[in-house]
Amino acid sequence: MDWQTHARRLADEVVRPESRWHHPLATTPRHVFVPRWWADGDQGWELRDGLADPEAWMRAVYSDQTLVTRLGPLHADDAEADATTTAGKPTSSSTLPGLVVTMYRHAVIADDSRTLVTTGTGYGTALLCRRLGEERVTSVDVDAHLVKVAGERLDSIGLHPHLAACDITGELPGEYDRIVATVSVRPVPASWLRALRPGGRLVTTIAGTGLILTANKTEDGGATGRIEWDRAGFMRTRHGNDYEYPTDDVWETLAQDEAEETFTSRYPLLYPPDAWDVMSMLELQLPGIDYRLSQDGDTRTVGLRYPDGSWARATATGFLEPPVVHQGGPRRLWSALERIRNRLNREGALPVYGARVTITPDGVTTLNRGSWACTL
Repeated sequence: MDWQTHARRLADEVVRPESRWHHPLATTPRHVFVPRWWADGDQGWELRDGLADPEAWMRAVYSDQTLVTRLGPLHADDAEADATTTAGKPTSSSTLPGLVVTMYRHAVIADDSRTLVTTGTGYGTALLCRRLGEERVTSVDVDAHLVKVAGERLDSIGLHPHLAACDITGELPGEYDRIVATVSVRPVPASWLRALRPGGRLVTTIAGTGLILTANKTEDGGATGRIEWDRAGFMRTRHGNDYEYPTDDVWETLAQDEAEETFTSRYPLLYPPDAWDVMSMLELQLPGIDYRLSQDGDTRTVGLRYPDGSWARATATGFLEPPVVHQGGPRRLWSALERIRNRLNREGALPVYGARVTITPDGVTTLNRGSWACTL
């Protein structure tokens, strides 16, 4: 199987030939790390087996796309052949190579940087080993099974970084010049600051947002940095075998709940995950909102649900008609969304991207830009 040709093509698509990441991309066999994956099909999630269709396998793994490898607690490696399911949401994946490289570039990795990364399938770890040498790379994941399998696949291509199964939000197994997390956190764990060497740098994303946070360790044990202008979204850190999501019954109940407030919006219907700056601003104010989008013919409904029982649903027919909004509970979720859209309409931009970041030694993280500030 001529995977090298595909890998070189991927490298040419992602970076320029003179980039230090071109050689790792061109010489790392991504297919080794993703032999099976879940594809989002018309009938739900459909299992793809690389060996069953080698040409499709090469096209998928050597394209710049994310491949889901775990739904809920079910690894694609362990699923029955031709499996199809509508249950579960992604809990692990092989991140698109271009975004992995973007995160590494934001880390400003030097040739001698001892670096901690998150494991997942192990592909991103392999790229870093090719770039730095395996002795400078530590890779961790909360899922011991993922760490074991990734270790076996790294070993099969001659790479032996330090691997550990641990909760990345807890104590880390060493000291590092760089920490790069392709999972999202809120706030930045204080353990990262303790594990960073003087002058070290961390790169992560804020949970529930499209915000990349970079920060350099300061002499007082804290860190300062900024929210980058690039966008990225990663799965949240998890502490168990799966995430907790509202069930379909909860959403069906929400769709029938009698509103405490009803009004017609002044704006077209928006599904916040489609507008990362708006979603990020809302998530910073109200962390942990769940979203649901449903469609019946030309009629679309967007649902929002907050852990304290607050809810909102907005329904519109067509794309020009303003939606009718129903909301209830302790907080007015759609009204909070409207205020953000008012600000965007008034000022032309939101202050989240480009914001300065200050992290205290105990992990209290504050963003500010101009007169706007938010503490996580």
